[in-house]
Amino acid sequence: MVSFHFGLPSPELMARLRGWRCRILSSATTVEEARWLEARGVDAIIAQGSEAGGHRGMFLTDDLTTQAGSFALLPQVIAAVEVPVIAAGGIADAQGVAAAMALGAAGVQIGTAYLLCPEADTSEVHRTALQSPGAAHTALTNVFSGRPARGIVNEAMRRWGPINDQAPAFPLATAALAPLRRASEAQGNSDYSPLWAGQNASGCKPVPAAQLTWELAAGFGNGEPPCIL
Repeated sequence: MVSFHFGLPSPELMARLRGWRCRILSSATTVEEARWLEARGVDAIIAQGSEAGGHRGMFLTDDLTTQAGSFALLPQVIAAVEVPVIAAGGIADAQGVAAAMALGAAGVQIGTAYLLCPEADTSEVHRTALQSPGAAHTALTNVFSGRPARGIVNEAMRRWGPINDQAPAFPLATAALAPLRRASEAQGNSDYSPLWAGQNASGCKPVPAAQLTWELAAGFGNGEPPCIL
């Protein structure tokens, strides 16, 4: 069984998952968060670097200055905990996978590279943005959801953010922006849409997910089945 939970799991939820014989993987954006998670019994920790697309997994602080890059964070988390550590953020090709493994990662989590795969439900305006020169410019913003998340810079982020202390709290910002987003997307415009993407979209291409996975798995260099999330 695969289940995703946004936010801190309650002891009751953890116990329920254990009862279902689930493995629990959780994101950490700092060494302190990684230690906190290990102390509460997670099976593996995803070290999410600041380059990663989408929402931050941060939970012990709201201070964005605590966010380190993937290859600065990864070895520090590995040194601090005993459980397996999965690298996430800015990994888009086999070379990036190899670099993460060389630093001691047990696996990698890759998101942005898969957004153009036919299996992904990425919207047309998002797909267009990912294939544009603008995909090279991303920033952390809270204007779309109320929580910091990395996406391609667009008109909404330039006009109101990227970080705005008046943005409605998560998840209310999503509903507040929904009418403007719908009207804009109906015209093929992505100016008011959350275009989640990491800082490295170079590996994002319209190929089947299986093909992309095996290309990325070349970074393991040992012919073993890939450990890519």
